[in-house]
Order: sequence, then C-alpha cells, then structure tokens
Amino acid sequence: MSAPRILFLADAGPAVGGGHVMRSLTLARALHGEGAACAFLAPPAVAAVLDAFGADVARIATDAAAPAELASAAALAARGFDAVVVDHYGLSAPDHRAIAAGKPVLVIDDLADRPLDADLVLDSGPARKAADYDGLVPARAELLLGPNHAPVRPAFAALRKEALARRAEAGPVRRVLVSLGLTDVGGITGRAVDLMLPRLGGAVALDVVLGAGAPSLPGLRDLAAREPRLALHVDTQDMPRLTLAADLAVGAGGSTSWERCVLALPTLLLVLAANQREASAALAGADAVLALDVADADFEAAFAEAFARLLAEPDLRDRLSAASAAVCDGRGAARVAERFLDTIGRKHPG
Repeated sequence: MSAPRILFLADAGPAVGGGHVMRSLTLARALHGEGAACAFLAPPAVAAVLDAFGADVARIATDAAAPAELASAAALAARGFDAVVVDHYGLSAPDHRAIAAGKPVLVIDDLADRPLDADLVLDSGPARKAADYDGLVPARAELLLGPNHAPVRPAFAALRKEALARRAEAGPVRRVLVSLGLTDVGGITGRAVDLMLPRLGGAVALDVVLGAGAPSLPGLRDLAAREPRLALHVDTQDMPRLTLAADLAVGAGGSTSWERCVLALPTLLLVLAANQREASAALAGADAVLALDVADADFEAAFAEAFARLLAEPDLRDRLSAASAAVCDGRGAARVAERFLDTIGRKHPG
C-alpha cells in the first residue's frame, strides 16, 4: 500500500503528565522512519508537550479535553487516516470502535483494567502476562508485552554500550539525575531535592529535569541561584546524555523507567500514581530499582534512608545497574512499528 497515514491520540495534563505523549511521539518517529505519515490530535495539553519535544510533528488542533469529547473529535479526524494509535486510559473499547471505524488500531496500555478494541495492544509492564487481558480484548488482538516493546528513543540504545562500560567502572557518585516527570505532579521534584541536598557531599552535583510549567520550577530556580551543586534542565532535549553521565537517579515510575534501564542507571524509583505501582513493584522485585511510594505515610524517612544507602553502597549500585540493564534493550519502538505496519498492510493490502 502507499505510505500509511496514522493518527495518534494521547493523553496529557497536570494529573497524568506528559509520558503518554512522549512514548507515542517515539513510536511515531519510528513509524515515520519506515515511511508512515503520522499526526497527533492535539488538545492544549498535548500541544504543549509537542511544542517542546515534537515541533516538527504534524498535529490537528482541538479544544476537546474530556474523554468523550476527545473520542468524538478523534472519530472525525480519523476519517482522513488509515490507522489509529490510542494512548489514553480514559478510553475503552466503544471509543476505540467509534474512532477507528474498522481501521487498524494499536492501543498503548499499562493497566489491563477495561475492555480494549484493538488489533495490537502494547503493554510494556515487566510483570504483564497475556492472561491479564483475557476477556478484555478481541480474539484478533496481538499482545506486545514486556519492556522490550517499550517505546524508548533510539538515542538511548545508541549509548547503551558506552553506558555499560561506564557502569562497570563502579566509581563514586558524582552526578545524580532527578527526573520526576515534566509536569512535576504535586511539586514532587522540589520536595525530593529538599530531601537530597542535606545528604550530598560538596562534590556531588544534581541534574534536575522538569518541564517549563512545573510547580517546583520557580522555587528551584531561586535555589539554583545560590546552590552551585544544582543544575536545572527545563524541557531538555538531552536526556540520553544526562542519563549516561549520571551515577545514580531519582526517577518517576513511568515510561522513563525504561530509558534508565537501557543505560543501566541505578535508580531510586518514586511511585507517583496508582498506575505506576504494578510495574514499579515488578522492577523492585527483579532487584532493578529501589522503589518507594510517595503516598506512604513514612515516605520522607524511607527516602532519606534509601538515598543514603545508594550513596554509600557501591555494591548495591552495581547490583541495581546489572539487573536494570537486563530489563530491556531500548529497541522496542522499532519492534512495535514493524508489527503495526505489518498489521496495517495485512488489513488494507495495496
């Protein structure tokens, strides 16, 4: 068939962050590299993420924000496309059918908690099993499960060999990467930095990544003006290099987990939302991270203890690094793009 046209529908906003758009954008770039033409349905919150990280990507502006409104807008927009990718927990099987109208559909999910109408379902959770989707997907659905299907930007895989060699040197902690989501839910970034700084030696630097609209940003800018150990990276395009340069991370339990695993970065992982708990627990169970839930009553004391251990125990960092490197290789976007294009070709040959 001619180059397929693929519409992306992803969620974003203060409560859910920008991770849905970021992983969808990575998949869109992989599909584009194989000849597909991709565009995003872009309500304001999605457009803001695209402005920062995907300014070159086509978009269809809409004011729709609520799931029902968004599904209606997507159904109209999808008439001009050959296939649809949906990354939105607020939409389920009836919405998918209405949007796609018989076109091939890829649903990106992490929850396995509602009916999905899709030809492909991508769920990168490390503990996810096919049985979790029994009764939730049609018989035709192909399940792409596990972290080796996670859409990770190719720049991370390109640095993997260098990262593994660097981790093998097992030096002291010199740089800590703090990456707790572009939207900084609940001001968690500033809270974490406040907990870390008193426990850092003078030779340890913090690279703090957050979005331009993050609630912690004004306070952190004031702090950075008088704290030489603190460097802010706002809407940074250089996460692969920052991840490579770090010796330790404090990171959110979302899709950036796979980026850190690809580059074998030992991580204190913070669960910021209920939908992160299952995957975070699986990573902790595999000894790939230390994980804490910010909703726990003793979170601050547990954070202080875990962070101190990671700074002081090179053997612990080495163990986490080796286990995290085994989680995924960073080539998931290419794998998923190949499968989806094959599905589109079979469903609409010629």
